[in-house]
Amino acid sequence: MTGEGRAGLTVSHRRYVPYAHAHYAGDLVDGAYLLGLFGDVATELCIRSDGDEGLFASYDDVQFLAPLRAGDVVEASGTLTRIGRRSRGVEFIATVLCRAAPGRSASAADVLSEPLIVARARGTVVVP
Repeated sequence: MTGEGRAGLTVSHRRYVPYAHAHYAGDLVDGAYLLGLFGDVATELCIRSDGDEGLFASYDDVQFLAPLRAGDVVEASGTLTRIGRRSRGVEFIATVLCRAAPGRSASAADVLSEPLIVARARGTVVVP
C-alpha cells in the first residue's frame, strides 16, 4: 500500500451533468451515469490506497433515492470501509449540490441549501 490505504479514506468527484446526458422526460439522467461516477471514484481510491487502478468486482447494494437531472452539479464520494488482503469494501454516496432552474431562465440555477442525496451504494474492488 502507498500509505493511504486505510479504512476511512474518502475521495470525492464533482461534475456538472450536461443536457446531452438527459435520456428521459423532465431532463432525467439514467442511473448508469451515477454508477459511472462511482467507478471513477473507486479507481482513485485504489490508486491512493494501493498505487494501482484496481478492478471493480461487484455492487452489494445500489439505491437510487431521488432523480438526477441535466443541469445538476453532482458530487460522488466513496469511502474505504474494509481493507482485505486484495479486496476493498467501498461505500458510495451521490449528492446534488446545485440544480438548474429553467422556470427562471434558460441558464438559471440554484445552489441547494441542503445537498440532495440521489444515490447510495456499497461495492467491492480488488487490487493486485
